[in-house]
Amino acid sequence: MKTTRAALLCLLTTLLISAADSTVMRLEMTHRDTLFPTSFRRIEDIIGSDQKRHSLISHKRTTTTTTNGGARLTLRSGFDYGAAQYFAEIRVGTPAKRFRVVVDTGSELTWVNCRFRGRGKTENRRVFRAEESSSFSKIGCLTQTCKVDLMNLFSLSSCPTPSTPCSYDYRYVDGSAAQGVFGKETFTIRLTNGRVARLPGVLVGCTNSFSGDSFRGADGVLGLALSDYSFTSKATNVFGGKFSYCLVDHLSNKNVSNYLIFGSASSSSSATKLNATRTTPLDLKVIPPFYAVNIIGLSLGETMLDIPTQLWDATQGGGTILDSGTSLTFLADTAYKAVVSGLERYLVGLKRVRPEGLPIEYCFDTTSGFNESKLPQLMFHFKGGARFEPHRRSYLIDAAPGVKCLGFVSAGEPATNVIGNIMQQNYLWEFDLVTSTLTFAPSTCL
Repeated sequence: MKTTRAALLCLLTTLLISAADSTVMRLEMTHRDTLFPTSFRRIEDIIGSDQKRHSLISHKRTTTTTTNGGARLTLRSGFDYGAAQYFAEIRVGTPAKRFRVVVDTGSELTWVNCRFRGRGKTENRRVFRAEESSSFSKIGCLTQTCKVDLMNLFSLSSCPTPSTPCSYDYRYVDGSAAQGVFGKETFTIRLTNGRVARLPGVLVGCTNSFSGDSFRGADGVLGLALSDYSFTSKATNVFGGKFSYCLVDHLSNKNVSNYLIFGSASSSSSATKLNATRTTPLDLKVIPPFYAVNIIGLSLGETMLDIPTQLWDATQGGGTILDSGTSLTFLADTAYKAVVSGLERYLVGLKRVRPEGLPIEYCFDTTSGFNESKLPQLMFHFKGGARFEPHRRSYLIDAAPGVKCLGFVSAGEPATNVIGNIMQQNYLWEFDLVTSTLTFAPSTCL
């Protein structure tokens, strides 16, 4: 849905370059959603999706060789596609075909809309025809890979014949689903020096059926969660144990882009405030396959909020993750109340509104104007002393013409806290899987 209005929301690689080249892999990255069309129906849909995703994140909790350089994928906001996520362009198969995929740090499976042995949907989306790719190889249903290794990726036990491919019914934390067969395929990727490389043996889902709002405007999903079978695992094994992204403003159109980079992020960009770079430990074991950080508190301006420390303790059902697939920021109920009540004090001059069907508690009529600089600075205090100071427009969000809302959702209690993609926007985030650290800095991402 297009709109001008504001919106809520793997050495076996065959390189086509000299091994002496020092490069970094970059995928150009896009935001998947116009959260706010002319009515509040879209907001309701987005937050409903976020809430389902958060519920299943909580449910899931209970259930290196390197080479110089890296690769990059173009990364864009999904605003122009009516989507509340970010998109990257990938090239899959031989010959390589282009697909626009959701960039999801909470998903382990990479898949594309696909036809295999005549099955698959084709309408209004690009289609990967697996049997026309010389590099595609199916995974058999009798293999150890299918029966054991891929169980966490929802592989199915059905195996009518030895030649039947391993199938899946992959379920997402927002209630969306994708069904198809597993295979191994070659990805063609562009390096930071502008050259091209081929990355073979990537686990890919050939999805012939899918459902849910998560895939609006997309041809598939790029799974970036911490998993032996995710795209992250393959790419960081080849290009070094780091990946990074910089999310442009979620309201940006498709002509505005940055990159998803595998390898060290460039430190020379004038767009990033290097003197403001901060680093905090990244906990890769406590809430797998998600990327968890250790929050010790939240503050508004100079005031530290009164929030029990156990809400941030993953061993007690709390903890916090960064998730590119969730739009809003979810906080355990006590933390949520402390934040929104603290911010509301600075909005007393505005009429509070509660449009019908809008599942956000704190929205305000701003038709008479509002200077967001009057809001106190929200700070996430991380273990080790690092502080994340999101932009004010990342937590006081345009909901509709003349209406702004506090971009937080109560997650109940105990609960996993989720820092969503809107809160992350206009920051460079580098995930170092070798040192288990997260480095971040404010950036225009341009």
